[in-house]
Amino acid sequence: MENQSLELQRKIIHIDMDAFFASVEQRDNPELRGKPVAVGGDGERGVIAAASYEARKFGVFSAMSSKIAKRKCPNLIFVKHRFDAYKATSLVIRSIFKEYTDLVEPLSLDEAYLDVTHNKKGIAIATDIALEIKNRIKVQTRLTASAGVSVNKFLAKIASDMDKPNGLYVVKPHQVEDFVASLAIEKFFGVGKVTATKMKSKGIFKGADLKKESERNLVKWFGKSGHYFYNVARGIDNRPVIAHRERKSLGAESTFSEDYGDKVVLLEKLHKVATSVSKRLAKSGGLPKTLTVKIKFADFTQITRSKTVGNGINKLDQIKLLASELLVSALEPHHKIRLLGISLSNFEGEQNKKTQGQLTLEF
Repeated sequence: MENQSLELQRKIIHIDMDAFFASVEQRDNPELRGKPVAVGGDGERGVIAAASYEARKFGVFSAMSSKIAKRKCPNLIFVKHRFDAYKATSLVIRSIFKEYTDLVEPLSLDEAYLDVTHNKKGIAIATDIALEIKNRIKVQTRLTASAGVSVNKFLAKIASDMDKPNGLYVVKPHQVEDFVASLAIEKFFGVGKVTATKMKSKGIFKGADLKKESERNLVKWFGKSGHYFYNVARGIDNRPVIAHRERKSLGAESTFSEDYGDKVVLLEKLHKVATSVSKRLAKSGGLPKTLTVKIKFADFTQITRSKTVGNGINKLDQIKLLASELLVSALEPHHKIRLLGISLSNFEGEQNKKTQGQLTLEF
């Protein structure tokens, strides 16, 4: 692995709860255990928020429409989400993390990075910490978690997905080069379907293929992401685990009971979303400078439109005006819309902080 002098300095764990929302529902309702469960609405326009592993065997996954999910799994059991229950369980899990390190970077309610280079319990081997945390989570929440352990965030996150559910996968420093080289390009965090298709058209199918390409070519083909791809193909990811993340964005969206094409109706729907966003902004106390409108059409194609305001965005009328302008500019004749969303980002005071790692010897 290149850049070893830096990469060997850290021990990073990525913890990812297994089918978290669905698992909480199965835990709290014994009648759901061992059965295919989906969290989400079962209506014609419903969307799956989470699927149990029993449901996944039928090809049901999060973000899938409920209509398709029912077709794939006729016996699928739908349950409404209970975010209070998920959040309460998440807080228990995070309290466990904090017993080992203060360098905890939550990505969502069900996953987080931990930097255990210098942990509170003085445990020398990161794998032992991951195993102990998994056991603690099982005892205190009756849920299973998968863990990935490696020298950086990129590798730890991929590792946590290698042996799900209830897995523990370790990529040791001397294994990094071979591990990355053998990875299918779809396994790389940040490579979606479109990017994967483009990479394959360039003859890039695995990490080894990606590593052969020059940084210049990767930037030419994939823009700024090319720098990232060049580094991770070599197992390099210098991003620190950030314990206190600045808020990156906040927003709200609405999926309609039917598709709409009338501009007046769409603006009315958009303004309701703007009101929700404004309330969340007031609670956050932040000052965003960028507003983005998300538009999903009836055929499920999706676009976004953004605008940045130098003095910041802090009033409902301002949110409504900016969002309306962006929506109107994106409307196309005869194209109906099924979802509208508004998000605020680029908060004042956001900055990237760099930290230096420390020497470690064992995993």
